Amino acid sequence: HVQLVESGGGSVQAGGSLRLSCVASGYTISTNCVAWFRQAPGKEREGVALIDSDGTIKYADSVKGRFAISKDNGKKTLYLRMNSLSPEDTAMYYCAADPWRCPPPVGITWKHGAYVYWGQGTQVTVS
Repeated sequence: HVQLVESGGGSVQAGGSLRLSCVASGYTISTNCVAWFRQAPGKEREGVALIDSDGTIKYADSVKGRFAISKDNGKKTLYLRMNSLSPEDTAMYYCAADPWRCPPPVGITWKHGAYVYWGQGTQVTVS
C-alpha cells in the first residue's frame, strides 16, 4: 500500500520561502520517479520539479533558479525548497510518484495523468 503525505505548506508573503516535504511509505523513492506538481484554482495541474529514477532533475521554467527539489532516501522523504515566492506560485502542491521512469515531462502538464501515486496536497498561498 503506497502512501504519500505532504506537509509544509502555508501562507507567506511575496519574496518569502517555504519547504515542502513528502513522506513516502510502501514506495522506494531512491530508485523510482518522484515529482512535485501544483494546481491553482481554475487551472490545469502543472509539473514543478521531478527527480527521475536515474537521478535526472528537471524543473519547470517558471520555477528554475527559485525552487530546489531533493530527497533523503533514508527518511523516504522528498523535499521542495521554494524561494522568492510570488503570488503566481499560489496553488495546491502535490507529491507524485511513478514506478521506475518518470512519464515524459511534456508541455506544462508533464503528463500528470500517467503518474500512479499521489498525495493529498498541501496548500501554498503567497500574498
